[in-house]
Amino acid sequence: MAETVAQQTIEVLHSSDVTVARRAATAMALAIGFDEKVAEEIVIAVSELASNLVRHAKCGTLTLTPLNEGGRIGIRIESQDSGPGIVDVEQAMTDGVSTAGSLGYGLGAVNRLMDEFAITSQQGAGGGTRIVCKRWVRGEASSVTPCPLAFGAATRAHPMMAVNGDAFVIKRWGTSALVAVIDGVGHGQFAQHAAQTGRQYIESHFDQPLQAIIGGVGRACRGTRGVVMAVARFDFRNPQSAIRLTFASVGNVEARVFGRPEPLNFIIRRGIVGVNAPDPVVTEHRWEPSNVMVLHSDGVTTHWRWEDFPNLVEASATVMAQRLLRALSKNDDDATVLVVKGRDDTL
Repeated sequence: MAETVAQQTIEVLHSSDVTVARRAATAMALAIGFDEKVAEEIVIAVSELASNLVRHAKCGTLTLTPLNEGGRIGIRIESQDSGPGIVDVEQAMTDGVSTAGSLGYGLGAVNRLMDEFAITSQQGAGGGTRIVCKRWVRGEASSVTPCPLAFGAATRAHPMMAVNGDAFVIKRWGTSALVAVIDGVGHGQFAQHAAQTGRQYIESHFDQPLQAIIGGVGRACRGTRGVVMAVARFDFRNPQSAIRLTFASVGNVEARVFGRPEPLNFIIRRGIVGVNAPDPVVTEHRWEPSNVMVLHSDGVTTHWRWEDFPNLVEASATVMAQRLLRALSKNDDDATVLVVKGRDDTL
């Protein structure tokens, strides 16, 4: 358990101290309960942070702290130095950017490997940089609790393009599920790169709070064209209990929920994640068994009504997504439709 593991602070003065930090991180991660694969990812993050202390600040400290917060077990890594600071913190998060002759992959990699990441930096002599990141032990993905929801998605590239600038995520674990639609700005290979960068971050951090997920995607997509995205999380205890829907969106991914007397009040923030996105507004709602959620990128027209598709509700979620994509997708963009509905055997 995390509370039986002591906090450890390592002074990083020379490259040999990076090895000391790696060994300490390995021992603590395994003692806390991370599996070997995740422990190695934590060690990579620690190695990057320690190497940055030597390269950029000449010296500093790394503090490794076991965490036990509200039943969640994890590790907190804090890097602190008194160096000259970082001129452009956001640019420093971009893969390939370096101010000391290195490859410049360090901070971007740390962001992708850790569940939470925060950085503050002051320029000038003794200004210093402080980085705090956390990684949480993830519960088992499997669960004996049946999922009361069904999921389906359909996507295609711009008709004149070889690659798809849209992406989607469907994740199921424990008593929760998460779906997302990610639309890279524009289309073609650069849009695909942005969308896949966002998708990969979500796939690795799907069980984190939605605001943290979107913030992490923003850091990961720095240096790409950026993305617009919508994310929805569903939490349930058993098929008969109320399901809680949590939603957040930045940009023009459309979100609709049918089968309700009143529309849900989703608050959409305008902007591009990775470029100029504001913080998302996260809202919570009660999900009813008869509800159907449709998320789609702007390659699908918004001018349609549920009544335009009689008998669609009787189809599976996958068939729903395919039919809507065929009927509503535009000819000048990538297009994606994702559907969430109650499972037929739980209605």
